[in-house]
Amino acid sequence: MASASRSPAESLRTIHELLSPLVGRERALQVLSTLSIAPELGRAFAGGTGRASRAQVAMALNAALFLDLLERVPTAARYVEDMRGGAFGPAGEAPEGAIVFDHGALRTIDGPTGALPRGHEAFLRFLAPLGYEVRGLYPLPALTMTGRALVQADLPEAVPQFFVSELHVDQLAPAAQAAAEAIFGSSTDPLGEPERRALDAIAREGDCTVEDGVTILRGALRAFDRQHPVPALDDYQALLAHSKEGAWIATEGNAFNHATTRVPDVVSHAEELKAAGYPLKPSVEISRNGRVRQTAILADKVARPFRLADGSETMLEVPGSFYEFISRDVDPGTGTLDLTFDSGNATGIFAVTRGA
Repeated sequence: MASASRSPAESLRTIHELLSPLVGRERALQVLSTLSIAPELGRAFAGGTGRASRAQVAMALNAALFLDLLERVPTAARYVEDMRGGAFGPAGEAPEGAIVFDHGALRTIDGPTGALPRGHEAFLRFLAPLGYEVRGLYPLPALTMTGRALVQADLPEAVPQFFVSELHVDQLAPAAQAAAEAIFGSSTDPLGEPERRALDAIAREGDCTVEDGVTILRGALRAFDRQHPVPALDDYQALLAHSKEGAWIATEGNAFNHATTRVPDVVSHAEELKAAGYPLKPSVEISRNGRVRQTAILADKVARPFRLADGSETMLEVPGSFYEFISRDVDPGTGTLDLTFDSGNATGIFAVTRGA
């Protein structure tokens, strides 16, 4: 990511104060100079200095997750550097080549998960106090999953959405159900009492102190990790045979499956990336209404540990996370940006983590 030597704009001071204790001052500066952040997110909060709105806390969370994805996905980091350097076409609504962060996606388990709430509830419990609402339900029957679009109600076009999918374990074959329970059944809960108290406060007031915001963010970032032990290789292979998406969660946990840049024309953007040597999926996914178009870079490979029957561990290469691109047209019925998703699009995009 391009280095940032300047101080954050005054309008971004609150988000910078939320981010710095989590990622460090310089990395906070870097991400704030990389992402296109709407002016509404930077305006001084009416509650007074030292406080943050729920939309600002939500934006800080997304910025930290964006940084995490770039650290885990070298191809995504290369893309962001190229975009910031002007290697590809104009960024549309983004000033000076900044990235418009449209949404992030994560995968969850609707099945036995120990102390961790099942499926999307594990995330809605802390995203709802930050202003997120479920505004779309997307059946993914080919994947034995359901997706939900979580939209930030205060600034829906400015704060990135979350696309949260959950795997319905009870619909898998018996061998896969047993493997899933063995892998995920002893998951732990990353949220503790300090996070719950801070979440209760922001849920009541719609804002919080910066200190409470940092507490919320620490717990939320822990939630985007693997909450279960290193999987046994036999269990992983049994689950993989019936659900490649479940196997992905077994190694990657609830990490960002992908982050998505909003671009003016995803078709031409994809052609530019292919010409530059990026490994893109072969086709662009187009929604049934024609207004939402998506494609993605194939997932980077990562080395992950597995437990063997004799108690030792081995490392194997598996698919990791990836980077996606989306174009959204205005919905003529509302006059606003079409923020919906599409079940067919999502199913097609999920295929980029299906490599062996």
